[in-house]
Amino acid sequence: MPTDTLLTATRAHLKLEPTHSVIIEPIVKGGSGRTIVRILPKGFPTYIGIYYTLERADNANYLPVSVFLKNARLNVPEVLYDNTGRRCALIEDLGQVDLLSLKNEPWEVREPVYRSALTQLDKLFYTRAPKDLEFQPPFTSDLYTWEQDYFYDNFAEIYLGMSSGETALLRNDPAIKKMATSLGASVRHLVHRDFQSQNIIVKDNEAYLIDFQGMRRGRQEYDLASLIFDPYMEHSAEEREKILDLWEDVSEERPIDDIFKKCATQRLMQALGAYGNLVSNRGEEWFEQHIPAACRLLSDVIRGTDVEHAIQPVLDIAKEKY
Repeated sequence: MPTDTLLTATRAHLKLEPTHSVIIEPIVKGGSGRTIVRILPKGFPTYIGIYYTLERADNANYLPVSVFLKNARLNVPEVLYDNTGRRCALIEDLGQVDLLSLKNEPWEVREPVYRSALTQLDKLFYTRAPKDLEFQPPFTSDLYTWEQDYFYDNFAEIYLGMSSGETALLRNDPAIKKMATSLGASVRHLVHRDFQSQNIIVKDNEAYLIDFQGMRRGRQEYDLASLIFDPYMEHSAEEREKILDLWEDVSEERPIDDIFKKCATQRLMQALGAYGNLVSNRGEEWFEQHIPAACRLLSDVIRGTDVEHAIQPVLDIAKEKY
């Protein structure tokens, strides 16, 4: 059992007696398939315990990427103990406050956290990785096409019940194909891949990044769009502009609107595909509540673009469901 393995790791790391009290609390968040718990050994600081399988290739990347980011002085939790043979690790516990938990706080409270998160994103852009450090496959046109198919397969067909004939006309639209090709030909820098509110922990008003095992090379605008068009937060148009203003202040530039919208479109298609998969195939109903927000955001992003007619029909059917 994963919890038994993590308990054994904790006792080994702290050199505890078998009778020493250790409480394990589950952390039920995210859809990575990993087992993540909070570990409370009596008389010691708390830890976050991670147990992972190799069903997903990116799970094995967490530890080496974590060490790399820590050495590059990005804000990430420190790995305190790892056992790759048993596929488990103990990492620093940064607390239970993430950006999502601040959703209902006034902008003045959240603004420093967004600034800190965007500073981390800007720093990641200039960080150079060792040549022997392997990341997940980069954002090529094939990966962007995979995200699109993930949307049509898991959200449109499995979740909404559309026929393969209906989706074939949409997914093979020349504008959709062109979007994947144009983004895939772009310059590649390090991308978190899941830069959203649940993966930004807040400690002393500073943003710390977690769940970065899917890191790869791609367009920085993808991460920026992931934060700004986060379905969990569903920022208003006014707040989206405020975050873009912060980004311009931090990075001294503003994203090119066409590229930014394409990255936001891709990200939201991927998110809806993930929600469809998690709800319909894995029975994780918690994610269903965020589908309407993701649909509204995607509809907003594609309005007036050349991919609108390839995506909006799916969103129209989803709107009828809610």
